[in-house]
Amino acid sequence: MAGIAFIVLAAEANSATHRTVLTTPAYDLTIVAVPDYASAVVTAQELYETGIETIELCGGFGHLGTAEVVRAVPDAHVGVVRFDGHPGLAGESGDAHFDGRRTSGD
Repeated sequence: MAGIAFIVLAAEANSATHRTVLTTPAYDLTIVAVPDYASAVVTAQELYETGIETIELCGGFGHLGTAEVVRAVPDAHVGVVRFDGHPGLAGESGDAHFDGRRTSGD
């Protein structure tokens, strides 16, 4: 059965414990929560090493965070849900949130 993963950004998440697998007739979907881009990179590498070649990133990932994951697993298929101002990150893009800059211009 094919495996797909969804990596979601969540404050104070622990990727070792904040994960689950949803099994469907078509594929297993592994869902993992991570607190930041660095953890997402490590998680993506671990998932790829287990045979998961398709990784979807939550809307909190900005262009820079997506690029970090793509560089970490260049042979994986990486997709992104797009929110440039994510509600789970106080309306910011992950790029601004993790870099300490605000997207609202202030």
